[in-house]
Amino acid sequence: MSTLPMTLLRQCQTSLLVVFCLIASPFSFAEKVSGEPGTVLATPPDMTYFALQGDTLSGISKRFTDKALNWPILSKRNHIADDRAIPVGTAILIPLELLPEEDSEARVLALAGNPTYKPVNGDELPLAIGTVVKEGAQIFTGKNGFITLAFPDNSRVSIPSNSQISLSKLRKTKYTGSPRTEISLIEGKVESHVSSLVSNKGRFEVRSPLAVAGVRGTHFRVGVTDAGTANEVLEGGVAVNNPVLKKSDNIVLPAGKGNIVTSTAVGKAVNLLPAPQLKQEYWLQVRPTIQFLIDKTDIARGYHVQIAKDSQALDVLAEKYFKENRFKFDGLADGSYFVRIAAIDQYGLEGIPLTQAFTLKARPEPPFTLQPKNKIRSDKTDFVWTEASNALSYHLQVATDTDFNNIVLDQSNLKDVQFSTNKLNNGQYFWRIATVVTQPDGKLDQGPFSDTQAFTQLPPQAAAAFADSEGKEISFSWAAEPGQQFLIQIAKDSEFKNMYLSRESTAAELKIPRPDAGQYFIRVRATDPDGYVGAFSSTQKITIKARWLDSAGDAIKSIAGTVGTGF
Repeated sequence: MSTLPMTLLRQCQTSLLVVFCLIASPFSFAEKVSGEPGTVLATPPDMTYFALQGDTLSGISKRFTDKALNWPILSKRNHIADDRAIPVGTAILIPLELLPEEDSEARVLALAGNPTYKPVNGDELPLAIGTVVKEGAQIFTGKNGFITLAFPDNSRVSIPSNSQISLSKLRKTKYTGSPRTEISLIEGKVESHVSSLVSNKGRFEVRSPLAVAGVRGTHFRVGVTDAGTANEVLEGGVAVNNPVLKKSDNIVLPAGKGNIVTSTAVGKAVNLLPAPQLKQEYWLQVRPTIQFLIDKTDIARGYHVQIAKDSQALDVLAEKYFKENRFKFDGLADGSYFVRIAAIDQYGLEGIPLTQAFTLKARPEPPFTLQPKNKIRSDKTDFVWTEASNALSYHLQVATDTDFNNIVLDQSNLKDVQFSTNKLNNGQYFWRIATVVTQPDGKLDQGPFSDTQAFTQLPPQAAAAFADSEGKEISFSWAAEPGQQFLIQIAKDSEFKNMYLSRESTAAELKIPRPDAGQYFIRVRATDPDGYVGAFSSTQKITIKARWLDSAGDAIKSIAGTVGTGF
């Protein structure tokens, strides 16, 4: 075994987290340090003071530890036999734990919602970025609130919504600034990114009604739940205990482990659920309501999802808990973000989080597509969409595949909300439309395309063929598909304002009494079995000739045929 000094071994045995103590070594007496007389130097686990003329151990002890009676500890640490004058410039080691404490502070690094705090003997006040909080302050995040505190040693503590904490101890050692931090979790949860405290002998603890979590530098979470106190370790290690239970119930949780502490027991370590997986298609969001979908697992009882500006989720903009594996958020401006997703297990422990960068580019928003939809029967295709606010122009694309790899029509700089073309052959197509606006700097900005709309281009409705039997009736027929119904219109004008007949039929033919002599116009419109109403066929012009009739009303015929009136 390594020949570590007994003082170090005793420190390790009493430490909250043994693993960290064992990797630290004391400042070696063999190492030569030098400094100006009267100055100090951090040499963990000690502070080194360079003696002035006339210094004694009791005087040094009084000056730096506030207690002259600590000189025997300095005598033993520095192998100086008695309290006598020390040569100028001598390096005197002063253990960091002997240094007195002074007030420290925390500063609000990021926040969302309307979190508040209550100083000692003060009224509750709103928090803002940059607000300085002192020891004894209570912090309330409230509904939809979030806050991250930054400490002088660059440690960070994030407090999610519906949480309450108290900064029960917020101090640091004089001269070296070694942290002495205790956070009391009253309700909700805290997530801590603690800078290494091994070298500076600092302390950081999160206390809940049932447990104490002590660390030497790590990333962990502590939450108060109905089941007890939940501890989850993401990096490093955390020593967890219940102060009212016997010491043998203490447990050290390594990274990837968690446990529940109740009033009667310190729960065993369990594996945290692995990080969920998110498909690449969600890395770019093109709608104001952002959505994420992950693979569902039977072992997850829910999910904690956060949207943040940074990869460490210190500056959280929104967070929610979901039971299902689809997550939605609203209210974000276009920009770059990070989504952080952790699965929650049967014990209520949050698993290893997935952190994924994504981009939101949803503006300017696309118009709504109006037509065509599903299918169209016409010799031309009319595309129609709604008008978008502040639109300078529109960009239309038509393709034969949903990924728009095979684009057959790409029309930009459209100023109107409709566009017609007769260049599409029969077949299936997909179309989409985007809005183009002018930014304040004068640059053009095209937003995302609309949802893809599919349609099938079918042959237009065939015109009605007119057959004049020269009898008392005339008949019309046209091409049809099974199950179609028809609307047949006959008018005396090409605009169909002076209507002669309008009739619905399930048959692709029409017989009517022969009308009076003159010119007529006829058109047919089909309705498919699925309810699709097609366009009218092309208009056909017919002429009904005047004839001589006999007493029975039949046309008089000669060898040459029906005898007309000459008109």
